Amino acid sequence: MSSLAKSLSSSASALPEAMAINARPANQKSVNAKPVKKIGLAFWMNAALEECERASVDFAPDPVHDLRVALRRCRSMADGIMAIDPDPAWKQMKKSGKPLFSRLGDLRDMQVMEEWVHRLDSPGDPVTSKLLQFLADREAQFKQESAQALEEFDRKQWRRWIKTLPRRAARLRLGSDIFKHLALERWIEAHDLHRRALRNRSQVAFHSLRIGIKRFRYIVENFLPQQHAAWSDDLKELQDLLGEVHDLDVVWSTALQVNAFPDAASRSRWHAHIIQERTTRIDKYKDKMTGKHSLWQIWRVALPQGKQIETAALHRLRLWASVLDPDFPHSDRVTRLALQLYDGLAIKPDASETNHLHSNHAGARQLNSSRQGDALRDQRAILQVAALLHDVGRSKREKKSHKATYRLINRLKPPAGWSAESLHMAAVVSRYHQGALPHAGQASLRGLTSEQRQTVLRLAGILRLADAFDSSRDGRIQRLHVAPHNGFLLVAAQGYSPRDRMAERVAGARHLLEVVYRRPLMVKPLVVKTAKGLRN
Repeated sequence: MSSLAKSLSSSASALPEAMAINARPANQKSVNAKPVKKIGLAFWMNAALEECERASVDFAPDPVHDLRVALRRCRSMADGIMAIDPDPAWKQMKKSGKPLFSRLGDLRDMQVMEEWVHRLDSPGDPVTSKLLQFLADREAQFKQESAQALEEFDRKQWRRWIKTLPRRAARLRLGSDIFKHLALERWIEAHDLHRRALRNRSQVAFHSLRIGIKRFRYIVENFLPQQHAAWSDDLKELQDLLGEVHDLDVVWSTALQVNAFPDAASRSRWHAHIIQERTTRIDKYKDKMTGKHSLWQIWRVALPQGKQIETAALHRLRLWASVLDPDFPHSDRVTRLALQLYDGLAIKPDASETNHLHSNHAGARQLNSSRQGDALRDQRAILQVAALLHDVGRSKREKKSHKATYRLINRLKPPAGWSAESLHMAAVVSRYHQGALPHAGQASLRGLTSEQRQTVLRLAGILRLADAFDSSRDGRIQRLHVAPHNGFLLVAAQGYSPRDRMAERVAGARHLLEVVYRRPLMVKPLVVKTAKGLRN
């Protein structure tokens, strides 16, 4: 398996130098030492173990809060890195902390509600005592459940992960375009929830918005130090405002649940007080987050725009593939050759070939030149991703690795700039880079339109041929040139010899393209002119 470090070095231009994720504060302290910076996966994983000891004493509010913060930092870092590094340990670490994190969350909710009840209290109010008694009983119950969850938390396994995961995380660089791309995805999700919350103003909508902004904040605070320095105060204030709105909603629903109100007057008084506090916080939120100069727009400007989105998405998919693919340099070479074939076939088809390709799309509308150009660019991007990812299934060590590749790609969440449909097309193209030819009735082709099937056949044919040209996995074939010639498709390959085993692979791999274009495909050595004469 190729290392993540190699893949990062090959994409150095997209990963600006910044502080490593694994940065840890020095252990030694001096009189003039600066305050310890709470950064890095290693710091927070160690902090989680330390806070386990503090919280276990009596599960007081501060230790419970601090332990949740440490676990949340670890789990949110794992969530972000999982999009780039598919090592299963990230998911396992995130999953292992969830039961304890959830039980502590229930306990923390009771403790926060107790604080709110005291803040909303008025002298001699019978509602307060009833609510506090209920919360005290629930708090005792959740302390027992938290103690049980803490006992079940596998600290030995956590310590083993401390030895391995921070090293993997340290290979990634904070502030890179890839992490900005991740932040953009969270921004899009949170902004959509923002519009929904302002439209229907329901408790559920504002609660979902709080979670959406929280997820955006986690990416920024964990992976984008420059943006976090500029945005941290606003992000914290927004999180607090929406968190308090949620707290007030929970206090009200709890009071109704336990029949805390002895009469209509006390119920109206509490409701009016809660609505007033809630409205004040929502208004503060709207002041910051609506209008031409809202924080949404300020954040969006600092995140990838236009072509940057597509470029960052490609780098993310490339990094993901490089971790899984045991011979990623081969996939890099196949991608280069596949794009050379695609560009040659797209630029130099003759009229009869073009007419044939479009005549097979029954009922398809004639595209104008602008739409045709967009379609070709989209197809080229699909081919590029399919080629980069075509061997990730070999990580599963299955005989039919092309089918494993198809499943792995289909499980991916489409990165910003990619639709689920386009990523699925790339998965199907990768599926047919080897093995049986695609034919009607196969499960991977179901749901595709006739035009999409034709595209898959064409791109899969190109990928098959490109893969065959590097079947020796030595990079011998450097360049391909494609041109129509006397009714043939002529492919000239620099470094090609018709008298070796590669020629046998190429002869078999060209068949699908011959079917698609309905013409023979011939391969010959590409003669390159040099100052001293001619050579292959």
